[in-house]
Amino acid sequence: MRHILPPDWITKIRHRMLDLDARLNSSVFRSFAGLREGYERFSVFMDRFYVGRWKRWVFIEPLSEAATLGLCGLILLLTLAQSAFRETADEDWLKKSDLAVTFLDRYGSPIGSRGIKHNDSIPLEDFPDNLIKATLATEDRRFYDHFGIDIAGTFRALVTNAQAGGVRQGGSSITQQLAKNLFLSNERTIERKVNEAFLAIWLETRLTKNEILKLYLDRAYMGGGTFGVDGAAHFYFNKSARDVTLAEAAMLAGLFKAPTKYAPHINLPAARARANVVLDNLVEAGFMTEGQVFGARRNPAIAVDRRDENSPNYFLDWAFDEMRRLVDTFPKSYSERVFVVRTTIDMNVQRAAETAIENQLRQFGRDYHATQAATVVSDMDGGVRAMVGGRDYGSSQFNRAVDAYRQPGSSFKPYVYTAALLNGYKPTTTIVDGPVCIGNWCPQNYGHSYSGSVTLTQAITRSINVVPVKISIAIGGKGGPKAGRAKIVEVARKFGIKAPLTDTPSLPIGSTEVTVLEHAVAYVTFPNKGRAVTPHAVLEVRTGAGDLVWRWDRDGPQPRQAIPASVAADMAEMMSHVVSEGTARRAAIDGIPTAGKTGTTNAYRDAWFVGYTGNYSCAVWYGNDDYSPTNRMTGGSLPAQTWHDIMVAAHQGVEVREIPGIDTGKKQPQAQSAAANVASKATDQRQGPPPILTRRGAEILVRIEKALDEAGKTLGRLPGDPIKPLSANPVAFPDSFASMSGGEPPAPPRRN
Repeated sequence: MRHILPPDWITKIRHRMLDLDARLNSSVFRSFAGLREGYERFSVFMDRFYVGRWKRWVFIEPLSEAATLGLCGLILLLTLAQSAFRETADEDWLKKSDLAVTFLDRYGSPIGSRGIKHNDSIPLEDFPDNLIKATLATEDRRFYDHFGIDIAGTFRALVTNAQAGGVRQGGSSITQQLAKNLFLSNERTIERKVNEAFLAIWLETRLTKNEILKLYLDRAYMGGGTFGVDGAAHFYFNKSARDVTLAEAAMLAGLFKAPTKYAPHINLPAARARANVVLDNLVEAGFMTEGQVFGARRNPAIAVDRRDENSPNYFLDWAFDEMRRLVDTFPKSYSERVFVVRTTIDMNVQRAAETAIENQLRQFGRDYHATQAATVVSDMDGGVRAMVGGRDYGSSQFNRAVDAYRQPGSSFKPYVYTAALLNGYKPTTTIVDGPVCIGNWCPQNYGHSYSGSVTLTQAITRSINVVPVKISIAIGGKGGPKAGRAKIVEVARKFGIKAPLTDTPSLPIGSTEVTVLEHAVAYVTFPNKGRAVTPHAVLEVRTGAGDLVWRWDRDGPQPRQAIPASVAADMAEMMSHVVSEGTARRAAIDGIPTAGKTGTTNAYRDAWFVGYTGNYSCAVWYGNDDYSPTNRMTGGSLPAQTWHDIMVAAHQGVEVREIPGIDTGKKQPQAQSAAANVASKATDQRQGPPPILTRRGAEILVRIEKALDEAGKTLGRLPGDPIKPLSANPVAFPDSFASMSGGEPPAPPRRN
């Protein structure tokens, strides 16, 4: 039954709804009326401040624009400051850089130290007054007057540098330099300079001026592996910083700008010239008179001769970087900052590597137009036994073994052939060495010729370029060459190559870039039965009290099976032919199974030999820092000879291990006859670059040939008959080649 409301209820509801509507309308009306009235009152009030005509444009508008721009600038500064402030997120930021490490070789003998320890043993007031004044006069004369950034000093430096057309004067304050030392790297980027400025202001709000100056004097790098003026005073002068003279203080203050350039144990004349500039600054700043610095000018500081103290500095730098990463993995509750680290380095092998490179560059570097070299020797666990990152650490601390990315040339091909074996190929599989193109790129072999059907073993032995390119196409299947190159990159990654490996059609013949360290340790996979290892410098870490903290065999990454052992054995057998009869005959070691691959890049810019025995793997690179071409240097020349000299020393007193896959009875180089040995020694007495036949020389030879033909007619010899050579060792004149279009040239004779 439907319920019907009485008429009086309906009337009441209507009245209530009308009342509510009236109240809403009234409230909205009063609200808008109040707002309008408030706006009118505000307008009347603001009219009192109205400024018109010229006063408005001279005062009001500029102030308004300045306020707007200031607000936008403040927002921008806060945005830019975010990355800088993230550097200070660690509450223990003051101890962040205070890691101190003493390094031992693998047998426990000290080899050097890195890092710094916050040195409170010398309070700021105990530093000599002349050292403080020399530092302030040279680095930051307005240190006690600015807020972290010296605006006047920065502007003065900009003007000076603009007038000089280069960097002549730095504009960073001591606070900015300290911020860089504590939180940032040395890279020259705008982002780093912006972060440096924000962090300098932040430091000024957290520390007093004297605390900042003390930290700067304790933490600045002073060359020779030392940090802080006290450590530098002990290293250069065998005394405490408390006892340095004015001449010595000036020399120390001069190191802040460029510690390696002005280090007195490396370049004493440059260090003394810089110290003289510091003395000029003392007089110019008004801290001392000319009479007070006269004695220091006449009697410059004499540094301790440390030229004979050869530490493996490139290795120590790399080991310290590894140690810093390792410390970050320790529990946060662990507060120890002083460690003693036993490393993987073998100083006998290290000295042999340094000597071999220096000897080769000294004898043949000028002839080959090669100025730099790098090498890494690794054991079967990935431990680096020796590392040479350049010819002279004193002149350049850039580690070419770790940080330089260079094209490996044909030494990259073993990864290609490994990919082929993983995709069903065999060492005896034949591939036609003939023309091939990917798009408009057509690789060519050395000599611009082809060999027809060749096996994979023959192709790698003779370093044929076309075959690896055809392999990259074949293993790609329906995916094409790009899919094939992806498989090659995957193999290289399994071996431990972490370089970018840019995908280009020429990747199979080594146009991409790798580092010497990664390349050397990746080759360990072949003699290690297919197990890839991780390169490392640290064997064990102990505290200063001797407590064991970390050990590689217990806590480090374990070897990983990258490829089947059978594939590694097949590759070793193939690569052994490169040494016994291919492009790397100079690398052969009597009685020791050896395998490897040479590499020479476009325009002879890089020359490599990477090889291994059953005990060690070693990569050797030669070239120039500016990527300029060498004088026809190939991987089979200085790199192979250097590798031979290093590995002979490395195997002294070591039980020689066999390489799985190599038949030692067949793969050893055959002994030469006595006459051949004499001839070989005679021709290799000075192993300079291969002679280059000039145009004029060719014309002379043509004229000689015509004259001999004319003489032959007189003597009864027909034209075109072979002429007996005048020497038992005729000179060959190989054609030019490049890794982008050609392979490796034949190897020169091996020097015994």
